[in-house]
Amino acid sequence: MATRLKPLDASWLYVESRNTPMHVAGLNIFSLPADAPADFLAKLVVQLKDAKDFAPPWNLRLKKSLLRGVLPAWEIDNGLDLDYHVRHSALPHPGGERELGVLVSRLHSHELDLNRPLWECHVIEGLENNRFALYTKMHHALIDGVGGIRMTARAFSASAAAGKVVPPWTIGAEIRKRRAHVEGEVLPSTFERLREQLQQQAELVPQVTRALTKIWRGKKPHDAQATPFKAPKSVLNDRVDGQRRFATQQYELARLRAIAEKGGVTLNDVVLAICAGALRRFLKELNVLPRRSLTAGLPVSLRPKGDEQLGTAISFMLADLGTSIADPVKRLQWIHSSTLGAKEHLQSLPKSGLNNYTMLFMAPYIMGMLTGAAGRIKPMFNLAISNVPGPDKTLYLGGAKLEAMYPVSVLQHGQALNITCLSYAGKLNFGFTGARDALPHMQRLAVYTGEALDELEAAVKAPAARAASSG
Repeated sequence: MATRLKPLDASWLYVESRNTPMHVAGLNIFSLPADAPADFLAKLVVQLKDAKDFAPPWNLRLKKSLLRGVLPAWEIDNGLDLDYHVRHSALPHPGGERELGVLVSRLHSHELDLNRPLWECHVIEGLENNRFALYTKMHHALIDGVGGIRMTARAFSASAAAGKVVPPWTIGAEIRKRRAHVEGEVLPSTFERLREQLQQQAELVPQVTRALTKIWRGKKPHDAQATPFKAPKSVLNDRVDGQRRFATQQYELARLRAIAEKGGVTLNDVVLAICAGALRRFLKELNVLPRRSLTAGLPVSLRPKGDEQLGTAISFMLADLGTSIADPVKRLQWIHSSTLGAKEHLQSLPKSGLNNYTMLFMAPYIMGMLTGAAGRIKPMFNLAISNVPGPDKTLYLGGAKLEAMYPVSVLQHGQALNITCLSYAGKLNFGFTGARDALPHMQRLAVYTGEALDELEAAVKAPAARAASSG
């Protein structure tokens, strides 16, 4: 039985190419248990491959048909070749962050095989300080960032004592089998629900149209709210090739929250301000900083707690990053004003209309990708910046402690940089995914976020310090 993809999910397949592979990934760093035997990782790989029953989306592949390129559909494949999907690699000595970054960059540059279930899992040994890594990638048509984090985290344990590893691709297989059997017996109610949903979406058309008109109308001078295709052309918005660069940074969440509280803004505003400060310095040093401020596309999760449905459940906001503003505090306040307006605009729509709004809002962007115009015309926005909530407790895999979780994202023509953050156990982990040729010094950009954080922290605290001394 085949399942037709939703339009937004299918769009990730439509724009798939050698230069723009459309998979997302997670890089998890683990420390080996103190008493780990020499064959710990070899046994881990065996456990990951020890599976007979599989759960969606791990066992879904694209159905072969003449219409696959136009109306793609998923079908079940329970004959997974886990020797293909689960791979064991080793880093060259000394196994530092640079060697890991080079390997992940290479793995992320390769397309997934569209004739197989669209995922790969790589166990990477040889990381210095008695650590190893797990890099797992899956096509964006199957999952979004929030869904992927929730799905992968189900394989981890809250206890270091749990030695047995349950592969994530097996979790829920029996439950989903029973659910699929029951749902297959109630087709009339399924069609009835579909009819009701279509009627509901039709009733929302006027409201969605008004919201789109408002956002596309353009902003007034001195208005912080960003609008589509008002972003300046920059080196971040040229055509890309298939080769990627990847860099990471990690900061204490408490530190970022303290800045947010002091500045009267949100945590996400602080994240954007750090990125904006780093981008301003990075592009200025290259002598390519646009006079007008860069804008960012911000994916917004529409996935409620506990939702494990397939595909993407996201909408988008735009934010002005204030990269034309030198003062870090003024830049932070500008960003806060921009995101506040964007949130109010999105919240003015009923939840049932957000999917329609997202598809129509992103239609010009997707059409640019399909027609080859992307990267040659003015960008809809300059880069994507995401902030994904992750587990707040320390997790383990077969007794190995999960130290950090880094997201690795997608790039498209006209979008040579993606910055995605993921919170985990009191830390915020930044993953920088960049086009290799467009951003030859991307590690420098990652380092500059730390310096931007220091600068913003000092600037936000400065007024309070002056007030205390004068008192």
